[in-house]
Amino acid sequence: MPDFLTPEQRSRRMAAIRSANTAPELALRRELHRLGLRFTLNNKRLPGKPDLVFPRHRAVVFVHGCFWHRHAGCSIATTPKSNTPYWQEKFDRNVARDARVIAALEQLGWRVIIAWECGLQSGLKARETAARIAAEIRPATGRPA
Repeated sequence: MPDFLTPEQRSRRMAAIRSANTAPELALRRELHRLGLRFTLNNKRLPGKPDLVFPRHRAVVFVHGCFWHRHAGCSIATTPKSNTPYWQEKFDRNVARDARVIAALEQLGWRVIIAWECGLQSGLKARETAARIAAEIRPATGRPA
C-alpha cells in the first residue's frame, strides 16, 4: 500500500503517537473496571512499565499496538514502503524488547497478558477482550477480583 502522506505529514502524525492513555488502552481499562477488576497503571518499578498491573493477582497487561509490536497476521501490522530497512530494524528491536520484558516479568513471578489494538477497536471487541483477560486473571487466585 503506498504512503498517502507527505514526509512532513507522516512526521507530524508519528510525533503525535502516545505511549500511555491511548484509545485502545482506555477502552480496555473501562471494560475491566466494569467487570469489577481493579488495577494500577504504568508501574515504573516493573520491567517494561506494564500498562495495567493487578498486584493482587500477580498479573500484568500490555496493550500493544499491532503496527509497532508486529501482531502476526493482523492487517494493521504493515511495513511502510519508504525507508523499509529502518522500519524493519525498528520493529525487530521492539519485538526483541517485548520478549526480554516478558521473560523478566515471568522470572519475577508475574503472569503477562497481551491485549492487541485490533481486539479493542470496537465496543464489542473491547468487551470480549476484557472478558477473556478477566477469565485469565481471576482463576489463578480462586477469589473474586
